[in-house]
Amino acid sequence: MVKLLTDTGIFKQKALRWAATFDAVCYLDSNDFKDPYSKFDTLIAIGIKDEITTTAGNAFGELAAFRNKHKGWITGYLSYDLKNEVENLTSSNSDHIQFPDLHFFAPLHLIIVRDDEAEVISDEPEQVLKAIEEQEAQTGSIEPAALKQRFSKEQYLSAAANIKEHIARGDIYVTNFCQEFYADEVNIDPVAVFLELNRTSPKPFAAFYKLNNNYALCASPERFMAKRGSTLISQPIKGTAPRGDTFEEDEAIKLQLRNHAKEQQENVMIVDLVRNDLTKSAKPGTVKTQELFGIYSFMQVHQMISTVVCELREDVSPVEAVRNTFPMGSMTGAPKIRAMQLMEQYERSKRGLYSGAIGYFSPDDDFDFNVVIRSLLYNADARYLSFQAGSAITYHADAEQEYEECLLKASAVLEVLGNK
Repeated sequence: MVKLLTDTGIFKQKALRWAATFDAVCYLDSNDFKDPYSKFDTLIAIGIKDEITTTAGNAFGELAAFRNKHKGWITGYLSYDLKNEVENLTSSNSDHIQFPDLHFFAPLHLIIVRDDEAEVISDEPEQVLKAIEEQEAQTGSIEPAALKQRFSKEQYLSAAANIKEHIARGDIYVTNFCQEFYADEVNIDPVAVFLELNRTSPKPFAAFYKLNNNYALCASPERFMAKRGSTLISQPIKGTAPRGDTFEEDEAIKLQLRNHAKEQQENVMIVDLVRNDLTKSAKPGTVKTQELFGIYSFMQVHQMISTVVCELREDVSPVEAVRNTFPMGSMTGAPKIRAMQLMEQYERSKRGLYSGAIGYFSPDDDFDFNVVIRSLLYNADARYLSFQAGSAITYHADAEQEYEECLLKASAVLEVLGNK
């Protein structure tokens, strides 16, 4: 059933409000960013017809079986700690959010918004539209929540210096070092916070994910990987700069970012890593860098984004293709395994869903997954709120500047929660 929308923004607000009354929701929003690979403007998967919830061990195998059982739309997430299944790794840092390592579900209701039309895929589409129409459109109020940091600035700088010693020794040559901002004993309205975050910091891979009383409120600018027909597309981000106050200043910052040797070095290292990961799934000779050092502008920041593509081998399933590149290179480092080992040593919080991916498999066996960054994670039962931010450490990295980059990446979330 297809409905013409007179006010798409209000419809999406109401639909999310209604969806959030169910045990599971996956809301994906492109926020009108034009993308040659997108299948829709917004997708909302609502309620559980069937689901898989599992931990690292044979999670990808179980997901493959679930996918074979459900050939239509399924949505879900992959946590960063599935690295422990892909490689011989462990995670022992504290985890206050307690998301399962993997969750996917076949939805009771699915809404796809394209060009101001809503397609409702459901056994009862009229009732779905009626329930949405009866929702209140208000975004809700947000109580301030003071976020604390796991690292003081001095502790962060000290850890970064130790990481650079590993780089000087040749253990690794680039890594993504993350720190957690958190708040205890807080009550938030997750829908209200997400809507305000999405208004303050609209991104092409925004997501709202609910699993019982766990929530991910995601304002991600980054695609992990998509499959379109026989083509795999990965778009790693490495390189960040603030927006300018004037058009002239903004353009100068973009040019500086585009030509910044250190940012280019970070980006090309990760592009090489992604190219290597894609060879595990690609037809020989098809891995190509389609765009190198592209500069894309968002509300708070400019980002350097590259696009790597390949043709998928016939003997590699979509789930295998995801596994072969997981976790994404932009959130790990190179060499990948050693970088992940060291970050477990130097970071103070389990990443969990942060640095993971949220997305979908569609009926034509395509998929699209984001990178869970610029995201609030909330455990409503524990009343615990978490936000992590990372930056790349290389031999030439300035630790003070990397610390400031983390704060820049956190700025939209801090603002939404009243931390100016």
